[in-house]
Amino acid sequence: MSKQKWAIASKSFNAKPAMEFIVTEPIGLLEFLLLKLANKSRNSVKSLLTHGEVSVDGKRITQYNTPLREGQKIRINQSIIREKRQKNALDIIYEDSDIIVVNKPAGLLTIASDKEKEATAYHLLTDYVRQKNPENRIFVVHRLDRDTSGVLMVAKNEKIKLALQDNWTELVSDRGYMAIVEGQLEKKSGRIHSWLKETKTLLMYSSHHAGEGLEAITDYQVLNEATEYSLLEIHLQTGRKNQIRVHMKDIGHHVVGDKKYGAKRDPLKRLGLHAYKLEFKHPFSKEVMCFQTQIPKSFTSLFDGSKLRNM
Repeated sequence: MSKQKWAIASKSFNAKPAMEFIVTEPIGLLEFLLLKLANKSRNSVKSLLTHGEVSVDGKRITQYNTPLREGQKIRINQSIIREKRQKNALDIIYEDSDIIVVNKPAGLLTIASDKEKEATAYHLLTDYVRQKNPENRIFVVHRLDRDTSGVLMVAKNEKIKLALQDNWTELVSDRGYMAIVEGQLEKKSGRIHSWLKETKTLLMYSSHHAGEGLEAITDYQVLNEATEYSLLEIHLQTGRKNQIRVHMKDIGHHVVGDKKYGAKRDPLKRLGLHAYKLEFKHPFSKEVMCFQTQIPKSFTSLFDGSKLRNM
């Protein structure tokens, strides 16, 4: 897999002269910018802040609510960023001074392995943040399996990384997945509860003896079904390695394309698992943040275009 295939959308820059203003009365930074850049949308102005295009008295500022004092000098760079979207680009859903949230494609590792060093979300996002400053870094907060697509969050500094990882269970309120599994489930919704252990060959498996391994809890509901497949909405109460894949195997309905755990069908030519939702409380601002992506069209195409339905 080439690095180029997974490249973040390339960017070209048209530089215009910077604008400078002097603050004449106390005001918030975002409010000040909206007044001075009346021809720009609120989101465009926020993007200038997010991408470090605004400085106050020579110091780059990204916080929207920074208070301004009379006499301060505001400089606004006017780099016009044109994004050239590439097929299979690593789409950035959200970015601020603390985090980046992306929609990771199936087939891309989160971080490097012994066999793959460069074609990873970590490597691509590191290249991305270093376009602005060669000293910038990113920090992995959680992972998605190589063959799982969907919402992936990384931190832009070690402080936020540690705050998220050390309090992950308390901060994360919802992790939602869509899965295509083999066959039709007799029980259309339910909870799977087991304790996961790992073999010497790195396969996970369930024990139903309390405390014998790591506790794993998966809630599911059937949204749609065809003769050979079912579309499930899944919410994790715990986040263990390969948890969904093992639990679907346990109930006799493998995730399609999951050869590692014994799936027989592969209609998507990929693993039928997509992380569509991540909801958490920001550890510093305490704001509840929720990021969602659409269900891949390849998933819904297996059901002849019928609408999703609760069953």
